[in-house]
Amino acid sequence: MVNSKKLQTYTQNLSILFVEDHEELRQSTTEILKSFFKDVDSAENGVVALTKYKEYYNKNLKNYDIIISDLQLPKLNGVEFTEKIYTIFPQQIIIILSAHDDSKYLLPLINLGIEQFIKKPIDFQELLKVLLKASKKLQQPTLLPADGNLVKIRLSNSFIFDRQNSALLDNNKPIYLTKYEIIFMHYLSQNVGKIYSNEDIAENYTTMNEALDNANIRKLVSKLRKKLPENSLESIYGIGYRIMPYFEA
Repeated sequence: MVNSKKLQTYTQNLSILFVEDHEELRQSTTEILKSFFKDVDSAENGVVALTKYKEYYNKNLKNYDIIISDLQLPKLNGVEFTEKIYTIFPQQIIIILSAHDDSKYLLPLINLGIEQFIKKPIDFQELLKVLLKASKKLQQPTLLPADGNLVKIRLSNSFIFDRQNSALLDNNKPIYLTKYEIIFMHYLSQNVGKIYSNEDIAENYTTMNEALDNANIRKLVSKLRKKLPENSLESIYGIGYRIMPYFEA
Protein backbone atom coordinates (compact mmCIF):
# COMPACT_ATOMS: atom_id res chain seq x y z
CA MET A 1 0.00 0.00 0.00
CA VAL A 2 1.29 3.45 -0.94
CA ASN A 3 1.94 5.77 1.98
CA SER A 4 -0.02 8.98 1.29
CA LYS A 5 2.43 11.22 3.12
CA LYS A 6 5.34 9.75 1.19
CA LEU A 7 3.51 10.33 -2.09
CA GLN A 8 2.79 13.95 -1.13
CA THR A 9 6.48 14.66 -0.58
CA TYR A 10 7.03 13.93 -4.28
CA THR A 11 3.83 15.41 -5.73
CA GLN A 12 3.11 18.51 -3.63
CA ASN A 13 4.83 20.85 -6.08
CA LEU A 14 3.78 19.06 -9.27
CA SER A 15 0.99 19.65 -11.78
CA ILE A 16 -1.32 17.11 -13.41
CA LEU A 17 -3.96 17.03 -16.14
CA PHE A 18 -6.68 14.36 -15.88
CA VAL A 19 -8.61 13.55 -19.08
CA GLU A 20 -11.77 11.41 -18.73
CA ASP A 21 -15.15 11.66 -20.42
CA HIS A 22 -17.12 9.91 -17.65
CA GLU A 23 -18.22 12.85 -15.49
CA GLU A 24 -18.58 11.08 -12.15
CA LEU A 25 -15.20 9.35 -12.46
CA ARG A 26 -13.57 12.57 -13.65
CA GLN A 27 -14.89 14.56 -10.69
CA SER A 28 -14.11 11.96 -8.02
CA THR A 29 -10.60 11.30 -9.32
CA THR A 30 -9.88 15.02 -9.66
CA GLU A 31 -10.76 15.52 -5.99
CA ILE A 32 -8.35 12.74 -5.00
CA LEU A 33 -5.59 14.25 -7.13
CA LYS A 34 -6.10 17.65 -5.51
CA SER A 35 -5.07 16.17 -2.18
CA PHE A 36 -1.65 15.32 -3.64
CA PHE A 37 -0.79 17.76 -6.43
CA LYS A 38 -0.25 21.52 -6.42
CA ASP A 39 -2.06 22.15 -9.73
CA VAL A 40 -4.85 19.85 -10.94
CA ASP A 41 -6.88 20.39 -14.10
CA SER A 42 -9.36 18.08 -15.83
CA ALA A 43 -10.90 17.77 -19.28
CA GLU A 44 -13.81 15.78 -20.69
CA ASN A 45 -12.32 15.08 -24.13
CA GLY A 46 -9.09 15.24 -26.10
CA VAL A 47 -9.83 18.58 -27.76
CA VAL A 48 -10.49 20.34 -24.44
CA ALA A 49 -7.43 18.63 -22.94
CA LEU A 50 -5.17 19.86 -25.74
CA THR A 51 -6.49 23.40 -25.29
CA LYS A 52 -5.88 23.27 -21.53
CA TYR A 53 -2.39 21.89 -22.12
CA LYS A 54 -1.49 24.88 -24.29
CA GLU A 55 -3.19 27.35 -21.92
CA TYR A 56 -1.28 25.95 -18.94
CA TYR A 57 2.02 26.41 -20.75
CA ASN A 58 1.17 29.97 -21.81
CA LYS A 59 0.25 30.87 -18.24
CA ASN A 60 3.07 29.07 -16.40
CA LEU A 61 5.81 28.80 -19.08
CA LYS A 62 6.02 25.08 -18.34
CA ASN A 63 4.10 21.94 -19.27
CA TYR A 64 2.08 19.78 -16.91
CA ASP A 65 4.36 17.39 -15.07
CA ILE A 66 2.01 14.42 -15.55
CA ILE A 67 -0.99 13.64 -17.77
CA ILE A 68 -3.50 10.87 -17.07
CA SER A 69 -5.77 10.17 -20.02
CA ASP A 70 -8.48 7.68 -20.86
CA LEU A 71 -7.90 5.76 -24.09
CA GLN A 72 -11.47 6.02 -25.39
CA LEU A 73 -12.18 9.75 -25.59
CA PRO A 74 -14.69 11.66 -27.73
CA LYS A 75 -13.55 14.12 -30.43
CA LEU A 76 -9.86 13.24 -30.03
CA ASN A 77 -9.08 9.75 -28.72
CA GLY A 78 -6.23 8.81 -26.40
CA VAL A 79 -3.83 7.80 -29.17
CA GLU A 80 -4.46 10.97 -31.20
CA PHE A 81 -4.20 13.15 -28.08
CA THR A 82 -0.92 11.47 -27.08
CA GLU A 83 0.52 11.97 -30.57
CA LYS A 84 -0.28 15.69 -30.46
CA ILE A 85 1.21 16.09 -26.98
CA TYR A 86 4.45 14.39 -28.03
CA THR A 87 4.80 16.74 -31.00
CA ILE A 88 4.74 19.57 -28.44
CA PHE A 89 6.83 17.95 -25.69
CA PRO A 90 8.36 14.50 -26.43
CA GLN A 91 9.41 13.98 -22.78
CA GLN A 92 5.90 14.41 -21.38
CA ILE A 93 4.93 11.75 -18.82
CA ILE A 94 1.58 10.26 -19.92
CA ILE A 95 -0.36 7.55 -18.09
CA ILE A 96 -3.16 5.86 -20.04
CA LEU A 97 -6.38 4.44 -18.59
CA SER A 98 -7.95 1.66 -20.62
CA ALA A 99 -10.73 -0.89 -20.27
CA HIS A 100 -8.89 -2.93 -22.91
CA ASP A 101 -5.84 -5.10 -22.35
CA ASP A 102 -5.66 -6.32 -25.95
CA SER A 103 -2.35 -5.43 -27.59
CA LYS A 104 -4.10 -4.07 -30.70
CA TYR A 105 -5.36 -1.19 -28.55
CA LEU A 106 -2.13 -0.71 -26.63
CA LEU A 107 0.66 -1.18 -29.19
CA PRO A 108 0.13 2.22 -30.87
CA LEU A 109 0.64 3.89 -27.49
CA ILE A 110 3.61 1.70 -26.61
CA ASN A 111 5.24 2.75 -29.87
CA LEU A 112 4.65 6.38 -28.92
CA GLY A 113 6.45 5.79 -25.61
CA ILE A 114 3.81 6.36 -22.93
CA GLU A 115 4.81 5.94 -19.30
CA GLN A 116 2.28 3.41 -17.99
CA PHE A 117 -1.09 1.73 -18.48
CA ILE A 118 -3.75 1.41 -15.78
CA LYS A 119 -6.63 -0.98 -16.38
CA LYS A 120 -10.17 0.26 -15.79
CA PRO A 121 -12.04 0.15 -13.50
CA ILE A 122 -9.34 2.04 -11.64
CA ASP A 123 -7.72 0.43 -8.62
CA PHE A 124 -6.80 3.58 -6.71
CA GLN A 125 -3.92 1.93 -4.88
CA GLU A 126 -2.50 1.01 -8.28
CA LEU A 127 -3.05 4.59 -9.44
CA LEU A 128 -1.18 5.97 -6.42
CA LYS A 129 1.63 3.47 -6.98
CA VAL A 130 2.01 4.59 -10.60
CA LEU A 131 1.89 8.27 -9.60
CA LEU A 132 4.60 7.69 -7.00
CA LYS A 133 6.84 6.05 -9.59
CA ALA A 134 6.22 8.83 -12.13
CA SER A 135 6.79 11.65 -9.64
CA LYS A 136 10.00 10.04 -8.43
CA LYS A 137 11.17 9.80 -12.03
CA LEU A 138 10.61 13.54 -12.49
CA GLN A 139 12.93 14.29 -9.57
CA GLN A 140 15.58 11.68 -10.32
CA PRO A 141 18.92 13.22 -11.34
CA THR A 142 20.38 11.79 -14.54
CA LEU A 143 23.85 11.66 -16.03
CA LEU A 144 23.63 12.97 -19.60
CA PRO A 145 26.25 13.43 -22.32
CA ALA A 146 26.04 16.06 -25.05
CA ASP A 147 23.59 14.06 -27.19
CA GLY A 148 21.07 13.82 -24.33
CA ASN A 149 21.13 10.02 -23.92
CA LEU A 150 21.77 8.40 -20.55
CA VAL A 151 25.35 7.15 -20.19
CA LYS A 152 24.87 5.04 -17.06
CA ILE A 153 21.60 3.38 -16.11
CA ARG A 154 21.22 2.54 -12.43
CA LEU A 155 19.37 -0.77 -12.06
CA SER A 156 19.68 -1.17 -8.29
CA ASN A 157 21.73 0.17 -5.40
CA SER A 158 24.78 -1.72 -6.70
CA PHE A 159 24.02 -2.51 -10.38
CA ILE A 160 24.74 -0.13 -13.26
CA PHE A 161 24.55 -0.65 -17.01
CA ASP A 162 27.23 1.48 -18.65
CA ARG A 163 25.97 2.16 -22.19
CA GLN A 164 29.15 3.83 -23.34
CA ASN A 165 31.28 0.80 -22.50
CA SER A 166 28.56 -1.85 -22.99
CA ALA A 167 29.20 -3.09 -19.47
CA LEU A 168 26.99 -4.44 -16.69
CA LEU A 169 28.56 -3.68 -13.31
CA ASP A 170 27.74 -4.90 -9.80
CA ASN A 171 29.64 -2.75 -7.29
CA ASN A 172 31.94 -1.88 -10.20
CA LYS A 173 32.67 -5.55 -10.90
CA PRO A 174 31.85 -6.53 -14.52
CA ILE A 175 29.14 -9.13 -15.19
CA TYR A 176 29.64 -11.05 -18.45
CA LEU A 177 27.04 -10.36 -21.14
CA THR A 178 26.73 -12.12 -24.47
CA LYS A 179 26.61 -10.14 -27.71
CA TYR A 180 22.82 -10.61 -27.93
CA GLU A 181 22.36 -9.51 -24.30
CA ILE A 182 24.40 -6.36 -24.91
CA ILE A 183 22.29 -5.48 -27.96
CA PHE A 184 19.12 -6.08 -25.92
CA MET A 185 20.29 -3.92 -22.99
CA HIS A 186 21.46 -1.12 -25.28
CA TYR A 187 18.13 -1.01 -27.08
CA LEU A 188 15.87 -1.03 -24.01
CA SER A 189 18.04 1.32 -21.96
CA GLN A 190 17.91 4.10 -24.55
CA ASN A 191 14.58 5.09 -22.96
CA VAL A 192 14.24 3.72 -19.42
CA GLY A 193 10.64 2.92 -18.53
CA LYS A 194 9.44 2.74 -22.13
CA ILE A 195 7.81 -0.52 -23.23
CA TYR A 196 9.40 -2.04 -26.33
CA SER A 197 7.28 -4.56 -28.22
CA ASN A 198 8.61 -7.93 -29.36
CA GLU A 199 8.34 -6.63 -32.92
CA ASP A 200 10.46 -3.57 -32.07
CA ILE A 201 13.10 -5.74 -30.43
CA ALA A 202 13.24 -8.22 -33.32
CA GLU A 203 13.50 -5.38 -35.83
CA ASN A 204 16.39 -3.86 -33.88
CA TYR A 205 18.32 -7.14 -34.14
CA THR A 206 17.60 -7.17 -37.87
CA THR A 207 19.17 -3.71 -38.25
CA MET A 208 22.24 -5.14 -36.46
CA ASN A 209 22.35 -7.96 -39.05
CA GLU A 210 21.19 -10.44 -36.43
CA ALA A 211 17.98 -12.50 -36.27
CA LEU A 212 15.84 -13.20 -33.20
CA ASP A 213 12.26 -14.46 -33.10
CA ASN A 214 9.81 -14.22 -30.18
CA ALA A 215 10.73 -17.62 -28.75
CA ASN A 216 14.43 -16.74 -28.70
CA ILE A 217 13.68 -13.31 -27.22
CA ARG A 218 11.95 -15.09 -24.31
CA LYS A 219 14.96 -17.40 -23.86
CA LEU A 220 17.34 -14.44 -23.95
CA VAL A 221 15.28 -12.55 -21.34
CA SER A 222 15.12 -15.62 -19.09
CA LYS A 223 18.93 -15.94 -19.09
CA LEU A 224 19.52 -12.20 -18.80
CA ARG A 225 17.26 -11.92 -15.75
CA LYS A 226 19.62 -14.24 -13.86
CA LYS A 227 22.34 -11.62 -14.28
CA LEU A 228 20.23 -8.54 -13.49
CA PRO A 229 18.86 -7.32 -10.16
CA GLU A 230 15.31 -8.39 -9.31
CA ASN A 231 12.50 -6.37 -10.95
CA SER A 232 14.86 -4.37 -13.17
CA LEU A 233 13.58 -6.00 -16.38
CA GLU A 234 9.79 -6.12 -16.63
CA SER A 235 7.71 -8.30 -18.98
CA ILE A 236 4.32 -7.06 -20.16
CA TYR A 237 2.49 -10.22 -21.20
CA GLY A 238 1.82 -10.43 -24.92
CA ILE A 239 3.29 -6.98 -25.54
CA GLY A 240 6.97 -6.59 -24.72
CA TYR A 241 9.61 -5.57 -22.19
CA ARG A 242 11.09 -2.55 -20.48
CA ILE A 243 13.94 -1.56 -18.20
CA MET A 244 12.51 -0.24 -14.94
CA PRO A 245 13.94 2.97 -13.47
CA TYR A 246 15.53 2.50 -10.05
CA PHE A 247 14.76 4.92 -7.25
CA GLU A 248 16.42 4.91 -3.87
CA ALA A 249 13.99 4.19 -1.03
